[in-house]
Amino acid sequence: MVDIREQSPLSLAFVGDAVYSLLIREHFVTSKRYNINVLNKMTVRYVSAHGQFMAMELIKDLLTEEEIAYFKRGQNTSKATVAKNASVAEYRASTGFESMLGYLKLTGQDERIKYIVGYIVENLKFE
Repeated sequence: MVDIREQSPLSLAFVGDAVYSLLIREHFVTSKRYNINVLNKMTVRYVSAHGQFMAMELIKDLLTEEEIAYFKRGQNTSKATVAKNASVAEYRASTGFESMLGYLKLTGQDERIKYIVGYIVENLKFE
């Protein structure tokens, strides 16, 4: 068995991206009846690099030292590509955000993830 603390930040981000996307989709599907085009547009706002950057800015004061450490590990990981519609800073922050969520998921902290994502969907406002 692999020690999660030794996993690369990109591996954690791989899991965190899936977890966040699923929870955002579940939130919109269970909150109201939307057609698929609306569901997709709303979801993309949250799961894009820009949306994740905004989410991280919103929750940064709620995070534990451990969560911040995993965010920073992911944020500081260099990737070869950058998202089309995001700045380098947004892209790095989104990788950090996903790494943190991946760490929480792989260490069984599902209630913490639900709290964080719930806080985001209740408080993140897009213009």
